[in-house]
Amino acid sequence: MTMNSPLHGPAKHLRLAAIGAIMLAMGAGFAYAAGWIGGPTVTPQRIIDTFEAQAGHYPGYRKNHAKGLCVSGYFQASGQAATLSTARVFSQARVPVIGRFAIGGANPFAPDTAVPVRSLALQLSTDDGQLWRTGMNNPPVLAVSTPQAFYEQVLASAPDPATGKPDPARLQAFFAAHPESAAFRQWAASYTPSDSFASTQYHSINAFRLIDGDGKAHPVRWQLEPQTHFAALPGKVDDKQFLQHDLQQRLAQGPLRWTLRLVLAEAGDAVDDPAQPWPAQRRRVDAGTLVIERVDAPEQGACRDLNFDPLILPRGIEPSADPILAARSAAYSESFNRRSRESLSTGARP
Repeated sequence: MTMNSPLHGPAKHLRLAAIGAIMLAMGAGFAYAAGWIGGPTVTPQRIIDTFEAQAGHYPGYRKNHAKGLCVSGYFQASGQAATLSTARVFSQARVPVIGRFAIGGANPFAPDTAVPVRSLALQLSTDDGQLWRTGMNNPPVLAVSTPQAFYEQVLASAPDPATGKPDPARLQAFFAAHPESAAFRQWAASYTPSDSFASTQYHSINAFRLIDGDGKAHPVRWQLEPQTHFAALPGKVDDKQFLQHDLQQRLAQGPLRWTLRLVLAEAGDAVDDPAQPWPAQRRRVDAGTLVIERVDAPEQGACRDLNFDPLILPRGIEPSADPILAARSAAYSESFNRRSRESLSTGARP
């Protein structure tokens, strides 16, 4: 299948509905930028209200990627990225890490395998007092390039009250209006979920700038490549906590590892557009190894009160001009402020 291959008949409708579910889980978390969406009357608060009206209100939980669990470990730098950035994280031998694995969506009681989007958020704390927070997802790109398009994406992906699923006709119209979604659609069409958080690859999606000792900027995206063997998710899973239980069982046997791979842009690459992939032959640098050692309680662990704002960056790493980065920061702030004022919901799991 090529990036722009059309789908026809029932297959097209089923595929678009599946992609719509992925897009809703991803896009809703990024679409809350005050003043950027629909004019000055659309605020982050109003957008979150709209999303919760569609997906449900669960007090005390994150407004997207609501279901997750806290983990901790460390990052061991390889030293190979130290010439690209002055950030201490790339030269310190062992950097403490607090993280969170999650699935997409606003329902903290959803079955682990019901949502194709998985995420890994990290806070790395270096010995020079700097923090690096990064939120990564399993798709390598987004479907669209701007906050306004994200809002349109959320509306197009809203469940039809009659079916509980996105309306294929609305999704088809959205895709027709946004040809930049081709790379994301190709990923969604070919995606095979793994049977574990541990064997999932996670991507920064947005680009950043590494600043070296001479002040030179190196545009970069990064990804965490699992060192755990890939196995496909079983066709039928009865355990609603399948991914969480699997991670706990694996960590009981020993630490889990990922390689942090820096992918460097070249002239002409779309450094400010998260919908555009970079060529596969781009230079890649092994920056070190993420080691996850322990699991905390799902919502009461060390990550519970962390806002994994992607613009919390150490010296030596700067944001690109990608407008989605500012939108994500605004979204995470509103979500954090709202849930910090709420008592954690303890409703029964469906």
